[in-house]
Amino acid sequence: MSLSSPLFERSHILIGDEGITRLQDSHVLIAGIGGVGSFVAEALARLGVGKLTLVDHDVVSSSNLNRQLVALHSSLEQNKTDVMANRIQDINPDCEVATLNAFLSPDSIPALLSQPFDIVVDAIDSMSSKTALLETTWKQNTPIFSSMGAGGKLDPSQIRTGDLMDTTVCKLASQLRRHVRKRGVGRGIQTVYSVESNLPPLPPEAVDRGRARVVNGTVSYMPSLFGLTLAGLVANHIIGDARRVID
Repeated sequence: MSLSSPLFERSHILIGDEGITRLQDSHVLIAGIGGVGSFVAEALARLGVGKLTLVDHDVVSSSNLNRQLVALHSSLEQNKTDVMANRIQDINPDCEVATLNAFLSPDSIPALLSQPFDIVVDAIDSMSSKTALLETTWKQNTPIFSSMGAGGKLDPSQIRTGDLMDTTVCKLASQLRRHVRKRGVGRGIQTVYSVESNLPPLPPEAVDRGRARVVNGTVSYMPSLFGLTLAGLVANHIIGDARRVID
């Protein structure tokens, strides 16, 4: 895509040719295309990231309508990755989008990450898969940006960013930190989390895959804010020092 494309008209003011070029040359893996990951994907596509790989095993359901970018009445029962890929192509046709409609299990993660990704975004829920994804990327020295729990939260002013090892209050972050430390993982995983205490979930209920799990309440804006904040962290990592300097 030409640097003079209308897609870059406003962002070019801030990051110039070099920043746009760095974005175009980047390949980002987004694991999880739900309430958080869908907003990461769209923000990066609109910014001009050249290649996105989208991974999610699920289809759009009616319970997603309150918070997920892929969720419309017209997209119900469609694969989330396919809906997101079509949306990206309508926004930025020059963005190369690869999709994997599969459950990202600890066993499948090493094969997926044998491909060269510049950055990995973790927006998945499964603790075992999340742990394996963070461990594998960290040990490969691949930059990874991870979302902690947006469910059970209402207050956007309590969203924070920081290294996983420095997070506070968030129960998911605490559990995840304990798991990855056992696997030798240290500092270097950037996260988006909240210091708001979780509001209580519904009692555990059975799901199609795995044991019963609790269902957290969610609102329209919290997952999207987590996702857009993650996208901002990713974008600034890619852009680096390629930004407008004011004399």
